[in-house]
Amino acid sequence: MSASQQAQRERHELAELLLVVGPDAPTLCEGWTTTDLAAHLVVRESRPDAAPGIVVGPLAGWTKRVQDSVASQPYPELVRKVRTGPPTLSVFSLPGMDGAANLLEYFVHHEDVRRGAPGWQVRDLPPELADALWGRLQKMGSLLFPRVPVAVTLERTDGAGGSITVRKGPEGVTLRGPAGELMLRAHGRKAVNVDVIGSPEAVAAFESASLGI
Repeated sequence: MSASQQAQRERHELAELLLVVGPDAPTLCEGWTTTDLAAHLVVRESRPDAAPGIVVGPLAGWTKRVQDSVASQPYPELVRKVRTGPPTLSVFSLPGMDGAANLLEYFVHHEDVRRGAPGWQVRDLPPELADALWGRLQKMGSLLFPRVPVAVTLERTDGAGGSITVRKGPEGVTLRGPAGELMLRAHGRKAVNVDVIGSPEAVAAFESASLGI
């Protein structure tokens, strides 16, 4: 299964889950309900004027106003737009963009909804998805830990296993867990099944750092 097909699967499973849990369910995104998260996804793919504010602080005010407006529409319609994907003229509709830009986005946000309430369990990921996530960590892992003041090694415990050092330093930590859990932790999520191994000082420094791009 290609990365684009995997991204599509995550998109459709997320849309189904959004309908099941309803518009006011909590998510791992601080301050966001499922309505807010769905609106974020729609804005990201369909409003090029507002999407830059997702990552550029000075533009965040305009993005929030647009996102709040999008969130005000009926929830079933909002979820329909998440499910059907970007409009034809969106950059996200270009061939290959689903795999390149949406696989991580939809995997992480799918888990944000799954784990938003107590009682969540680690999902048994299809092997090809787990391998794809590990491949992304191998390629871009160093970009996800830029503000961590200690060395970081990721050690995969599922699939074929393996380890990669994504940040160098004199002292560090090892994050040990399945590929999907490591990806979530790299994106700053703490509701994960990952062991953080190192000296008390190194672990404390890691836990206090901001993760993700």
